[in-house]
Amino acid sequence: MIIKTVAATLLAIATSSIFLLFSPTPKSFYHSLFISSSLSDNASISNHLHTLTRRPHVAGQEANAEAAAYVLSIFTSSSIKTHIAPYPVALTYPVSRSLTLTPSPQEPQSQINFNLQQEIYGGDPYADVAHEVLPTFHAFAKSGTVTAPVVYVNYGSLEDYEVLKQMGVNVSGSIVLARYGKIYRGSIVQTAYEAGAVGVLVYTDRKDYGGGGGEGKWFPDGKWLPPTGVQVGTVYNGLGDPTTPGWASSEEGERLSDDEVEKAGDVPLIPSLPVSAADGETILRAIGGQVANDDWQGSEDAPTYRVGPGPGIVHLSYTGKQVIGTIENVIGVIEGTEEPDRFVILGNHRDAWTFGAVDPNSGTAALLEIAQRLGKLQKRGWKPRRTIVLCNWDAEEYGLIGSTEWVEENRQMLASRAIAYLNVDSAVYGPGFWASATPQLDELLKQATQQVQDPDNSSQTIYQSWVGSSSSPTIDRLGSGESDFAAFVQHVGIPAADMAFGKGYPVYHSMYDDFIWMQKFGDPMFQRHVAVASLWGLVALWLADAEFLPFNYLSYALELQRHMKDLEDELPDKNINLAPLFKSIEELKKAATKINSQREEIEQHKGWQFIGKNDHFKVRELNDRLMMAERAFTDQDGLLGRSWYKHLIYGPSKHDDYGSKSFPGIDEAIEKAKSLKTAESWKLVQHEVWRVARAVRHASQIINGELT
Repeated sequence: MIIKTVAATLLAIATSSIFLLFSPTPKSFYHSLFISSSLSDNASISNHLHTLTRRPHVAGQEANAEAAAYVLSIFTSSSIKTHIAPYPVALTYPVSRSLTLTPSPQEPQSQINFNLQQEIYGGDPYADVAHEVLPTFHAFAKSGTVTAPVVYVNYGSLEDYEVLKQMGVNVSGSIVLARYGKIYRGSIVQTAYEAGAVGVLVYTDRKDYGGGGGEGKWFPDGKWLPPTGVQVGTVYNGLGDPTTPGWASSEEGERLSDDEVEKAGDVPLIPSLPVSAADGETILRAIGGQVANDDWQGSEDAPTYRVGPGPGIVHLSYTGKQVIGTIENVIGVIEGTEEPDRFVILGNHRDAWTFGAVDPNSGTAALLEIAQRLGKLQKRGWKPRRTIVLCNWDAEEYGLIGSTEWVEENRQMLASRAIAYLNVDSAVYGPGFWASATPQLDELLKQATQQVQDPDNSSQTIYQSWVGSSSSPTIDRLGSGESDFAAFVQHVGIPAADMAFGKGYPVYHSMYDDFIWMQKFGDPMFQRHVAVASLWGLVALWLADAEFLPFNYLSYALELQRHMKDLEDELPDKNINLAPLFKSIEELKKAATKINSQREEIEQHKGWQFIGKNDHFKVRELNDRLMMAERAFTDQDGLLGRSWYKHLIYGPSKHDDYGSKSFPGIDEAIEKAKSLKTAESWKLVQHEVWRVARAVRHASQIINGELT
């Protein structure tokens, strides 16, 4: 018996030695190589950004098709199988607009006509193509002409209108002037409409974007938005093509009429225009009435802000045209060798309102850098375990249209095969790393940032600068409709992450968002771009190559427990039973602990004997449970009144599409119940609690992998 055991041991050692002698290069070698200085190239990234931003490239226009061709050429030259996925979608463009102000009805001769132009600065290298910048407008704005006294509404939030109500200011029948900065501009217009306004002007206050009116210099001498700079953007409150809600747009497919789109409630029903800080201040000087609160005031040298209404009267006219234009998503695929039916997806959008050096092409340049590095890895023998998909979206600026149409068209395949979606919109705004994610990816992001050098301090990692003096970094959640992760998370339930350096920048969505601004103020040495590419790509490689998916649902359970504390604070003495939700979260915590133990057990089992077919099956089956658990947080009926949003844990605020909410269905029901104050409305809150509890319990069942 002893002899047999010794012989078996010697045979195992000998066989293991042979296996090690001929074993392939470990994946970790390629991962280290990917983030090494030998593969990274800040000059190449700079060149990509310079090429992509030579002309304004709005969705549906020739310059954006040229940018798509450039992305395709880089993917293809990196040995990545690439194709264009086109969609015919509704897009809008400005035809005419005018804005006049009569400061006093008693003096009509004092009328001011605004030229609505962003000024070209002296020595602007893009002056020869400045005429290609579209006239300032809001995409999907309602065409119309209105004349009315002006009311100043601060940032245009629901809370701001409550303040006006308490001041006795009636907004009905007025044109409101709102400054941009706290909520999504589409929500500004929608909230104004619900308050009875007939038109909306949105301006960029110098206090927020112009250097505070103090010593801050504006572009090109400083980073701040010039006084004539205008932030354009969409005011559409939905996602995807508004004429094909819930299904992918196609040439011969079903499409809603204009009337049906309006009735759906996601496009504005009153006209709006974006205006500059200079024009906004001119209008503010014509507003009388009560002095606005201190936190509604502008910079120190600004006029005193009053709320109105009037006496200044504004005449606003806007005419837009809607067309069905072709947009182009560029899709590159590196097929996995062992699990080709499992997808790790990276995405960034390409279209911009003007030149787009920050938004979005800093991200596009980083994506192209990743493609080139992956091409170099392939030449050295690397092949991914799972399929990696590189996506360059179109028409994001209009309402996440390119990514949403693609997700809707591929919904079933993505639901059954997508491991994760990794988004980078604008890769670099400035210094300081931040990230958002679904919670099972938290630990993965922390580990990856410990591997990549901080671009602003070579003596530390990104993680060290990210954490700072706190014990753990802050990771935001993905409930907003702010970028292309929305369809993946909120419609299908796919784990996702989003990352960048910096948070916001003064020349956002203006004609000054060009290569010169990035070169002078955003990232002069393009090292932040390199760092984003390294981190983004490394996370993708780990997800694509790891035998066990690096998901940790214990993080998810702990995060849900924190959300519950917030929910409890919101529901004092309302007789709402939260026990079902507490119980389901506890079950999730136990399931997460159990699957982590199962993973360790399989790893230990493999450590002392050969990997058999049964072990491969166990790994695959465990990974499938980890992959599918996020789907369980979705509900086919979606949020009440917003059925496209299926995720019950994270979703956008009803009053701010850029605002991320935890338990959005419960949150909305509570808001409604507090307003109606009826037993029936509080019963709906309880129903929403039960819905979320069921979703969390379903996630636990999937993680456990057992039928009831």
